[in-house]
Amino acid sequence: MSGFFWGALPYIAFAVLILGTAYRYWTGERGWSTKSSQFLAKDSLKVPIWLFHLGLLMAFGGHVIGILIPKSLTDGVGISEHLYHIIALGGGIPAGILFLGGFFLLMRRRFDNPRMKVNTSTSDGVIYFVLFLALITGFGGTLLNAVGLLGDEFNYRECISPWFRSVLAMNPDVSLMSDAPIIFKCHVLCAMATIIIFPFTRLVHCLSFPFEYFMRSNIIYRRK
Repeated sequence: MSGFFWGALPYIAFAVLILGTAYRYWTGERGWSTKSSQFLAKDSLKVPIWLFHLGLLMAFGGHVIGILIPKSLTDGVGISEHLYHIIALGGGIPAGILFLGGFFLLMRRRFDNPRMKVNTSTSDGVIYFVLFLALITGFGGTLLNAVGLLGDEFNYRECISPWFRSVLAMNPDVSLMSDAPIIFKCHVLCAMATIIIFPFTRLVHCLSFPFEYFMRSNIIYRRK
């Protein structure tokens, strides 16, 4: 099964992401939105939405740096493993707290409010569940690794990161994932599950940007 999970599934996930997103855009453009709920409970959205998105951006940036930048490069510029570990924890733990805190506040807002709850679709429930698993496994794995409960010798930059880069190079080395702790394997699987369901949920809104807004004519307001 390791050959499927770490050799085939990543390409299946990316294929579904690309084809599914294109299909969703061309056939269901009217549903391409966040399904905004501000008019249902505006006041309870302000803080959670900022916490969630700030934590998300920080976590995403940390993943990009940790996965795409090889260990040999940071070693070459004089960043020791200990210093890198401190920097990673210094950014990763606050990101996890913000992300997880914002997520739980948003879930409380959605499921404690009867009007919000009735406007929650099945696809919303699925993506919330998958995101919850991804958050718990990612943040939990980071904390467990920080206190040494995953073994002193585990370094994700020596297994998970090179595996991901091998996938991008179209030459997946599935053996690299054999030594990864189960919690990090679950985190990677949750990430691939998120990629697969992405085109069919409200998450597609992150691909939109109002470019026309900057080129539109000025709106003139007049008093009668």
